[in-house]
Formats: sequence, structure tokens, C-alpha cells
Amino acid sequence: MNLFADLPEGARVGLDSAPVIYLIDQAPRYLALVERFFYKRLDAGLNRAVTSVVTLSEVLVKPLELGRADIVDRYSERLSLNPSIEVVEISRAIAVRAAGLRATYRIRLPDAFQIATALECGASHFLTNDTRLKRVSEIVVLVLEDYVTAAPTAGS
Repeated sequence: MNLFADLPEGARVGLDSAPVIYLIDQAPRYLALVERFFYKRLDAGLNRAVTSVVTLSEVLVKPLELGRADIVDRYSERLSLNPSIEVVEISRAIAVRAAGLRATYRIRLPDAFQIATALECGASHFLTNDTRLKRVSEIVVLVLEDYVTAAPTAGS
């Protein structure tokens, strides 16, 4: 499997919190994959991403617990200064759609907000590392773990 073959250039991508955490924390298992996604796809303008404010809230917890203002700043900058990543507030429409997703798939509320945001903003794909979200059929769910052993291909 190859993430970059499964994620067409030009596709709008819903972004879960895990890929952002793996990039900033430089998680060894996922780092090469998320670096390619953020630098070769998002920063290069080949894809655009959308995420909800839930991501901001989730990624800041650990650095705040540790008193690491430098990491808080890195997360905040990565999410707010990148023109290819849109961070969206939870609207009434997103809340209603999230409720529907929870009722249908029995997923956690933060996950429902993330996917509902992606759907409301026109994303066709959702990048996560939560295998439980694969059962959501309204969007193509791409799970990082499925791709970590896949070798990169030229031009991706």
C-alpha cells in the first residue's frame, strides 16, 4: 500500500490530530510518512487539509502538562501559519453531522467532530491513525499504520 497513490493530488484531506502530533514530536515509526505528507503534499500545495479546533485542543494537552511553551508554539504555528491547512470552528451544521456520525458508527465525539468537519468542508479523504474510523463510509479513511512499511515511490 502507498499513501500517496491512495491520496490523489488535488484532493482535500480531513486531518486528524495524530499526524500533526507525529510530525511535531518526530515519532520515529511515522515520521518519514508524515513528513512526506506535510512537506511534499501540503507545503507544496498539491493537497489542502482541513481540521477542526479539536485538533488544536488535542495536540496542546501534553505540551501544556509538561510546561513546554516551545512545543505549544510549534503546534500553534504549524496549524495557523500553513496556508494549506484550514482550522475550522465547530458550527451548528458540523455538530448536527457529528451527532449523525456518532449515532450511525458509535464513534467518540472528538472523532465525530473531526470527520464531520472534513465532510462539511468538502474533504474526500481523512488522514488518521485510528483504525476504528475505517467503518465510516462517507469519506475515504486513510490510516497511517497501513502505510508505514510501504516503500516510497518516486515523484510522491
